[in-house]
Amino acid sequence: MNALQPTLETNRLKSLPKAEVHLHLEGSFDADVIVQWAKLEGVALPRPAEDLFKFSGLPDFLEFLDLACGLASTTDRLVQLSYGLSQRLADSGTGYADVIFNPTHWHAWHGRFGAMLEAIDAGFTQAEQDGLPRVGLCVSLLRTQSAAAATELVDTLIAMRHPRIVALSVDGNEATAGRTGPRFAQAFRQAGAAGLRRTVHAGESSGPEGVWDAVDVLGADRIDHGVRAIEDSALVRMLADRQIPLGICPTSNLVLNVYPSIQEHPIEQLRLAGVRVSVNTDDPALLNATLVGEYALCRQAFGWTDAVTKAVARTSIEASFANEDIKATLLRALASW
Repeated sequence: MNALQPTLETNRLKSLPKAEVHLHLEGSFDADVIVQWAKLEGVALPRPAEDLFKFSGLPDFLEFLDLACGLASTTDRLVQLSYGLSQRLADSGTGYADVIFNPTHWHAWHGRFGAMLEAIDAGFTQAEQDGLPRVGLCVSLLRTQSAAAATELVDTLIAMRHPRIVALSVDGNEATAGRTGPRFAQAFRQAGAAGLRRTVHAGESSGPEGVWDAVDVLGADRIDHGVRAIEDSALVRMLADRQIPLGICPTSNLVLNVYPSIQEHPIEQLRLAGVRVSVNTDDPALLNATLVGEYALCRQAFGWTDAVTKAVARTSIEASFANEDIKATLLRALASW
């Protein structure tokens, strides 16, 4: 292979107009930042710095998220983190992102949701003023929360009507929490009635049943992950027929042992079955993933042509919760890529 080809491919994929729709603020801490903040706070890290992001699986990963988020204890740190995420988006040529954040992980901010939101918003606003991509926030419930806590959060979001917030989400380990769709049904109904979009983590650590609940019980506009839908042909047909998009994160699924190899990952099977799929980074810093890298991985593994790549990018834009002006601008640019 010509030594220039990887660089040319990277540059072409960076120039691809696209959105990212499955990305967590909690997963955007660089290792050096965590090490620095832990030292300042006197917090012991679970592994040496060089092995910090070597996770044994999803439970270990989620436990580490709590530790990292606990270090972001000041307004300045949240501003720094949010601005850094925007820089990461720009580095992959991302035109817009829906960013998930789950207030339960951020222990220093418990009981101060409004102040936390303003600090995150300040970082993204500063980034946008500097020409970095626009970001919408999806505020997430944790799967182990109570129904009352869920409706309380939704009531808060509705009362605030903050322009940065575009959706209600739910995430966490489905395998350990069990079936939780009915518990959060009322909160998701309230959110939808108030004009918030709804996105649901499902079909990662759970099987197809989690995806069914996301659609039938929670009214999801979009599914985060959803890959294990492939195990139920009726579910695949339903997702294709109803054009419910999946925000898929191939590298995340490999690192966290959902699938043993990219060749065994079902994203291409789902796409060929008519399901709308996008590629995303999930927790980019912690998983060493970039959006350009996700496109390149799928192009190499599945032989995606430029036409297929454009179709996946189109889905990412159309499935995003960006406003119509942003979507139209990105789609016009995509047409000429």
